[in-house]
Amino acid sequence: MSFTLTTLKQSIQDWTQNSETTFVNELDFIIKNAEERIFKVVDLDYFRKNVTGGLTTGNKFLQKPSDYLATFSLSYVKDSANVFLLQKDVNFIQEFTPNPSTTGSPRYYSSFDVDNFIVAPTPDADYSAELHYYYRPASITTDDSGTTWIATNAPDALLYACLVEAYTFMKGESDLLQLYTARFTEAMSRLK
Repeated sequence: MSFTLTTLKQSIQDWTQNSETTFVNELDFIIKNAEERIFKVVDLDYFRKNVTGGLTTGNKFLQKPSDYLATFSLSYVKDSANVFLLQKDVNFIQEFTPNPSTTGSPRYYSSFDVDNFIVAPTPDADYSAELHYYYRPASITTDDSGTTWIATNAPDALLYACLVEAYTFMKGESDLLQLYTARFTEAMSRLK
């Protein structure tokens, strides 16, 4: 069994026995919340990516990929060797090099904001960088193919996560919410 967006929406309505307009209009939001629940619980190799970029002289920021979720490692090449940066809190970075014009071989990095990393010290040269990260795959609600890896390979986890979100939205019966939560947990343990 696997889901497309259409079959997933129909299954949610069938299981909840709810085709009320407000509920149906919220199905995309319910599905996105369910997908997010899955991404936060399990760390699958399938959702890892590697990208290259560049640290530039005098620029303490490195842009994150648009689908970035979490870092596995960040490194750069210096003298033909990979140098791995240590992840620190942004406050540590700013205390380590309070003057951004202080340059050197970067040693640390942190998530500065939604779009950027900050490195310290500020790079003293241009370096080729490589980021290994956990990415946020496209939602089945926006994927043009009509399905996703989770909908194909973990349909039971997706369905039960959706039912937990749906029953929360509906303020449904607590015994059913507990049942769907337990089934979601079982499905996630199989997925791991």
